Amino acid sequence: MANQIDLVIRGGTIYDGSGGEPFVGDIAVDKGVIVKIGQVAERGREEIDASGLIVTPGFLDIHTHYDGQATWSNRLAPSSNHGVTTVVMGNCGVGFAPCRPQDHQKLVELMEGVEDIPGIVMTEGLPWTWEGFPSYLNFLDGRQFDMDVAGYLPHAALRVYVMGDRAVKREDATDADIAEMARLTEEAMKAGALGFATSRSINHKSIKGELIVSYSASEKELVGIANGMKRAGRGVLQFISDFERPEEEFAMLRRVAEQTDRRVTFSLIQMPQAPNRWRTILDAAEKAKKEGLPITAQVCGRPIGVYVGLELGTNPFSFCPSYHAIAELPLAERLKVMRDPALRQKIVSEYPADSWQPIAGVLKMPEHMYQVAEKPKYEPTADESIAAQAARHGVSPAEHLYNVLTEGDGKTVLYIPIVNYVGRKIDAVEAMMRSPVTVPGLGDGGAHYTSICDASLPTYNLMRWTSEGSGKFTLPAMVRALTADCAEAVELKDRGRIAVGLRGDLNVIDLKRLSLGAPHMVHDLPAGGGRLEQTATGYVATVVAGQATYRNGKATGALPGRLVRGSRTGASA
Repeated sequence: MANQIDLVIRGGTIYDGSGGEPFVGDIAVDKGVIVKIGQVAERGREEIDASGLIVTPGFLDIHTHYDGQATWSNRLAPSSNHGVTTVVMGNCGVGFAPCRPQDHQKLVELMEGVEDIPGIVMTEGLPWTWEGFPSYLNFLDGRQFDMDVAGYLPHAALRVYVMGDRAVKREDATDADIAEMARLTEEAMKAGALGFATSRSINHKSIKGELIVSYSASEKELVGIANGMKRAGRGVLQFISDFERPEEEFAMLRRVAEQTDRRVTFSLIQMPQAPNRWRTILDAAEKAKKEGLPITAQVCGRPIGVYVGLELGTNPFSFCPSYHAIAELPLAERLKVMRDPALRQKIVSEYPADSWQPIAGVLKMPEHMYQVAEKPKYEPTADESIAAQAARHGVSPAEHLYNVLTEGDGKTVLYIPIVNYVGRKIDAVEAMMRSPVTVPGLGDGGAHYTSICDASLPTYNLMRWTSEGSGKFTLPAMVRALTADCAEAVELKDRGRIAVGLRGDLNVIDLKRLSLGAPHMVHDLPAGGGRLEQTATGYVATVVAGQATYRNGKATGALPGRLVRGSRTGASA
């Protein structure tokens, strides 16, 4: 092996993803695979000195929406800024395949509404060189990335492909429809889909306000589709649901999984309108797992909220008629006219305004809005809110909002935590994360370009929850959660741990320097579209398949990431 090893990382404190105690050693990676751990005498073509640093497996984010971005970009930021080396896309049942040419706009409108990706970005960026899901995977297989990508078959796209306008009207699928969806699902699994994803959330609507086409799909339809997966002998079921009737909805989810021998993963959050519902669902999931069902709930390690501002997709005055009239002006021009006293008075008098869009409700709550600082704070206190600031300034919340948003260059960002923060407490978050049935996730990278930036969660979880932060979890346990546990949840068996024979996906981290920057807008999307970006310091190196893709936050130019196709496995594997 002399002089033949691609990479050697030397002298780091290794957290191998098993949850066990760390140890100091070297790691050798050759041809994309870890070949030696311990003392490595051989030299590497590239070497990284990890003395005084920690070395972890590369992180997995198993809830993303890079379905479009992966077709026009080689870099999957913001996830690539946070040690992520594998992402799973196609979540929530939305995506771009299968799709007939005449239905392109339907899927664009759905993705624009559900995942807040500007329509013009998709219209300009998507090459649409595929129709079926296998051809979409083949297209991705010819591309290079800064991390590996895997994808679910999305229910909404599948339903529209088979049912056309009847799917948009959310009609019940006929037996023939179900048989065809099952056939296409089997085909997609054999082609390498990681699984099948569906949404049953009332918050998932097209840009026209139409409910996602999978919202009320019957149990019979879901079982039929999952049977296609069973025939293929592979695939994970990914669900998102509001769980408005938690016992009934979870029981249905469980029956689908049990009848078809599928592994299940779903999203779990604390909703403010039903603050204890998560507990009912988590109890049911834990009971199911004890009884042998392979099930994982994905949870977010902090409050989930939206960012708003004049440069972003929405701001508190977005639905005010007088603001709406100037909303399309370039930011500098908008600022100029907004500073006119007459227009200011008019817009302020129209706040708050109504809209069918779900975000309109939270824009009416200045008591839950917070100005984002250079070092973002995700658990703000009541006295830091816009409403509290307004009271201290002796003005109305609407006036203070207007002042804050129009001062300086107009790039002020406000944060509105919506879920996982009932009573400004995160006790529910901690309880979810402690459960043996959960993994950290819900980064949503590649979506909500101008309103959410949770792809930074791996960094945040390390900072907030381990001995580096609150000390609630051990560092070995958190590393395992971000790596091996996530890999197991989606049946990716070749990664997630530092072990001989597994993928050479690694992070070298300086924990003492680990920190998050503030979310900010960049304009690097097709058609000049903007997205929220968030960087981190402390990542000395991120390695994918034995090649350093980032060194100290800077891209090296290496693009070793490829499409990962699902393998033939049973749910109990």
